[in-house]
Amino acid sequence: MKDQELLEVKPAERTGSANADVRPWTPDRSGRSGALGSAMTRLEDPALLTGAGRYCDDAPVAVGTLYAAILRSPKAHAKILSIDVSAAKALPGVHAVITGEDIRAISDPFLVALKAPIDQWSLAVDAVRFVGEAVAVVVADDRYIAEDGVELVNVTYEDLPVVVDCLKAVQPDAPVLHAPAGTNEISNRRFVYGEPDKAFAEAAHVVKTELVYPRSSYTPMECFVVVAEYHKASQSYDVYSNFQGPFSAHPVMAKALRVPGTKLRLRTPADSGGSFGIKLSVFPYIVLMALASRITGRPVKWVEDRFEHLSAASSGPNRVTTIEAAVDKDGRIHGLRMDCLEDYGAFLRAPMPGPLYRMHGALTGAYDIRHLDVTNRVCLTNKMPAALIRGFGGPQIYFALERLVQRIAVELGLDPLDVIRRNLINKEAFPYRTASGALYDSGDYAQAIEKALADGRLEELKARRDAARAEGRYYGIGFAAVVEPGMSNMGYLSTLVPAKVRERVGPKNGAVSMVTVNVDPVGAVSVTADVTVQGQGHQTVIAQIVAEQLGLTPQEILVNLEIDTQKDQWSIAAGSYSCRFSPGTAPAAHIAAQRIRDKVARIAAKQLNTVAEDIDFANGMVFSKSNPDNSMPFSRAAGTAHWSPVLMPGNDQPGLREIGVWSPPELEPPSSKDEINTSLTYGFVFDMCGVEIDPITMEVRVDRYVSMHDAGYLLNPLIAEGQIRGAFVQGLASALYEEFVYDESGAFLSGTFADYLVPTACEVPEIEILHIETPSPFTPLGAKGLAEGNCMSTPVCIANAVADALGVESIQLPITPSRINDLLAGEESRPAKQIQTATDGGSTSARAGHMLTGKGEFVVAAAPEQIWNSLLDPEKLKTVIPGCHTVSVVEPFKYRAEVTLGVGPIKGRFVADVQLSDLQEYRFARLSGGMSGPLGGSEGEGTVTLEALPEGTKVSYTYSVGVSGKVAAVGGRMLERAAGMVIGQFFERLSRVVKPEEDGPANTASTTPRWKRFLGLGR
Repeated sequence: MKDQELLEVKPAERTGSANADVRPWTPDRSGRSGALGSAMTRLEDPALLTGAGRYCDDAPVAVGTLYAAILRSPKAHAKILSIDVSAAKALPGVHAVITGEDIRAISDPFLVALKAPIDQWSLAVDAVRFVGEAVAVVVADDRYIAEDGVELVNVTYEDLPVVVDCLKAVQPDAPVLHAPAGTNEISNRRFVYGEPDKAFAEAAHVVKTELVYPRSSYTPMECFVVVAEYHKASQSYDVYSNFQGPFSAHPVMAKALRVPGTKLRLRTPADSGGSFGIKLSVFPYIVLMALASRITGRPVKWVEDRFEHLSAASSGPNRVTTIEAAVDKDGRIHGLRMDCLEDYGAFLRAPMPGPLYRMHGALTGAYDIRHLDVTNRVCLTNKMPAALIRGFGGPQIYFALERLVQRIAVELGLDPLDVIRRNLINKEAFPYRTASGALYDSGDYAQAIEKALADGRLEELKARRDAARAEGRYYGIGFAAVVEPGMSNMGYLSTLVPAKVRERVGPKNGAVSMVTVNVDPVGAVSVTADVTVQGQGHQTVIAQIVAEQLGLTPQEILVNLEIDTQKDQWSIAAGSYSCRFSPGTAPAAHIAAQRIRDKVARIAAKQLNTVAEDIDFANGMVFSKSNPDNSMPFSRAAGTAHWSPVLMPGNDQPGLREIGVWSPPELEPPSSKDEINTSLTYGFVFDMCGVEIDPITMEVRVDRYVSMHDAGYLLNPLIAEGQIRGAFVQGLASALYEEFVYDESGAFLSGTFADYLVPTACEVPEIEILHIETPSPFTPLGAKGLAEGNCMSTPVCIANAVADALGVESIQLPITPSRINDLLAGEESRPAKQIQTATDGGSTSARAGHMLTGKGEFVVAAAPEQIWNSLLDPEKLKTVIPGCHTVSVVEPFKYRAEVTLGVGPIKGRFVADVQLSDLQEYRFARLSGGMSGPLGGSEGEGTVTLEALPEGTKVSYTYSVGVSGKVAAVGGRMLERAAGMVIGQFFERLSRVVKPEEDGPANTASTTPRWKRFLGLGR
């Protein structure tokens, strides 16, 4: 398609005095190497691909730096009765063991968006509210000693009721997480736009559905890293961390540390191994390590491990949406009603509940729907706190809206594409104001869809579907049309409170982006910006923008995106999130570069005896347009500002440094009617896919996927395609693989990549990417945000295709083979796996929720009496139990043992208490009890039965054990294998201990007298 013309903008009329000198950019489509708009390869890649990146953990640390390890809660909800740190403090090399009480004494709880008493410090105080919550920190000479110290901290808990289901959490009888709040539903706001009641009363049809969007995250290669140092003389903190922003969290951290913002210096690294939103959530650990440095008087470094990251970093919130549409007979939607219940876990971390409100202006998506009734509810549960992840509320809203559109088509007997087309916003309506207040800048949705369907793409999908169904195979086609916001209005969250409250506290709105361009005395150009690095290619695009203005090559522009809050420009909007770069940082770079260009043009004009308007820049030269031979090198013209101040023209000052500040006026505060333009730009994504479901394995295979994008002018098509592909993979993961799973007790069950299934290259299908360009009239570069779209569109597009294939109404993400089987065969109870282990000692366990249940049998070459006596003899039992350090008798037939056990890569020390009951001497015993330690715990019971055989004794056993904490998080596969290994080792050692020749007649006597002698109760 031929590129559409850049919509003409009159900056002085539209942007006000602050941006009055901004000139729109006209794209260069000549294919010139490195030109803005060309598919230039990334400048960052040589270093990253050769291992020369500079990540947070690579940075050198000061001499004397200590290292921290964190003790985390194995309980989902419990009072902290006591914390015994004496053994940990006594460990050589440990400098401090810090608890919540230590933290409370020198810091404040974190600010939250809601005025609700839900205090959270950087360590648990008084109680824990989710598995993985930080309870104590051990600071030592190295990480190894710190980890050993963590195992020696003994915490006594008192269990409290747990609620993990958000629907149950908002019931009147639900256990309340924060007693001062009095409820788990900490916010409930209703918004009405237009006349939805009338629309529903007059509707020919009402189509309604309820949808659940699960918890998941997008796992970066690099986890959290914090290096913190407290400067006692200035009472200030210096922190180096891979924090991504938004920097609105900076004042939150400063207040928690009880210092002004100027005394919290936050520095970010040159490179980051991905973030996808989650590295906002490092901020509580920034505060924690800063306080640890203050307490120890030394710099402190902490590096998060993968188990900590999966179980406690953060995730996207899960949401339950009830949505209904008022529809005419042709599928035209006249009104929507929505009830959105969003689960933020145990705490509301700033800037939550962002995902529930960031999309508020775009609730009607790509559709022209004028009547809207929406209720937003925020609740808390005993799960890890939720925060930003890529898409930031978009996946949840579009999963509901686009599933509803498909249901309308099914229930009315219409083609889903026809329903989409009839409801699209018309291109003549742009800029378009939605019912809830968003100002969509530009678009031609109908044309984008037609181009995606063209060239036989739709016909081919239909042919594949018809052929598959003719052979009895499951094949479906899905569609999704979504609007992709870019550059968030920082005032969107103020919609959370009523207009009268907003009037009292003053307006909050807008977004500021800042870029500085500096030219040194020999003409070398360097750039800094208020955007953090996460691997998107920002350095390359900024270099292209600046080079385009100054007539240089991008390779000649040095871009440094490290941020130091004590000396670099930044605002509360700083960071990299919510598609902020193209509509925000890029225009700021454009403005700064234009100002440098204008100043150099004035300098050169004076020396070339012409006027500034006659000056042009190209190939490193500054020259007269009317006489190109009248020229001078850029470096000479720029150097004048440093070397010859007397040659500066007019009122220009010496030096050559300009700051570009971009603050678009379209990002207004919410209106008195709660209308809010939540973002500056709004791209468009239309997806179409075909999927086939294997009738044997129930696996979903994406047969073909087409994704059409309108992101305005593409600043670098190659980087744009890379970002789209990355978003598609993560959208695919949400659709088919990834989910954070908790059981009813709050145990976290997906704490390794064995159970949290991140797709690899083998699982990712090819995607066909298409583009049209309708430039934004609200940015000087015409570019819109890009890179989150497929995180929003792909999950629902695949879900619609699966629903089409199976002919079902309800689809739950992720669409796993087991869920497909439930849809086709109906849910059924699954018995525990039973694997006989007499020969190989394998596991007999199967997981039901967080429970391990199983049974098995071994044959031991000894008489029942010998085995019985060995099982009741503490000294022999110590040699039989794998990893056992000590066994003591608490009372008759009650043991306490200290053991070290490992589950996959997790290994730790535990205290186990076991009670024997229902004893039938030499025949049967029941065991019950539990085990606890820093890595988690277990509770359960089992039985042991002895049966004499000619060759020895058949030992049969059963068990049912519930696990919690980090042990549960390793997932069913590792737990089952670990259980099998421990059981196998136990019986193998038992066989050695009870050799017949070592046991005389005395060992066949009743155990009761021997126990009395052991306990000192008699002879």
